[in-house]
Amino acid sequence: RNWLTKMKGVIIAVIMVWLMVEPGQAAISCSQVESSLAPCLPYLTLAQRGAPSATCCTGVRNIKTMTLTTPDRRAACECVKTAASRYRGIKPDAASQLPKQCGVDIGIPITKDVDCNR
Repeated sequence: RNWLTKMKGVIIAVIMVWLMVEPGQAAISCSQVESSLAPCLPYLTLAQRGAPSATCCTGVRNIKTMTLTTPDRRAACECVKTAASRYRGIKPDAASQLPKQCGVDIGIPITKDVDCNR
C-alpha cells in the first residue's frame, strides 16, 4: 500500500510537469535573439568593413544552439524579422550573408521580408 501511494504521487508529479511544458511553444525569447545579434550591428550596417567580429559570430552560434526545435526557429525568425525592421541601417546583403560569414547555418534568414512559417 505504501508503495502504491508513492507511485501515485510520482505519476501525479510527472503529469503536472508535463502539463506545465506547453508543447509547440518556443523556449527562446526575443531578448535572447537580440542580445546575441547586438554585436553584429556594426557588420550589418556596414559601419564595420570586412568580416563580422568574433563576438558577433559567437552570438550567431548561440542562436544556433538555442533554436534546435521548429517552434524555436520560428520564434527566433520572428524576432529577427522584427529587429531587422526596427533597425533602419541594416544592409540586406550583409544580413543575408551573416551566418555564412560566421561559418554557421542557423536555418533562419536574417531579413525583414521572410515568411517565418516556412
